Amino acid sequence: MRRIDALFEIERSINGKTADERRAVRQQLSRPLVDELEARMRAERPKHSRGSDLAKAMDYMLKRWPAFTRFLDDGRLCLSNNAAERAL
Repeated sequence: MRRIDALFEIERSINGKTADERRAVRQQLSRPLVDELEARMRAERPKHSRGSDLAKAMDYMLKRWPAFTRFLDDGRLCLSNNAAERAL
């Protein structure tokens, strides 16, 4: 959770900047956190039984890893989909 919180803190700091500026900051600050998160999840996942809630959450995220990390390479994208959900 600390890594996710750190990612959202970075996002708050770049709110209102251009897409290119957001992408540059994400490459510098967010990508290392995301890489660490993935490594940690892949290392921890085998330690949990398939049916556990934590394992299910990890499986869900790891299966969608390319979609989750797309924001790192495109400054136009948001880390979360909160705005889209609110619009619905």
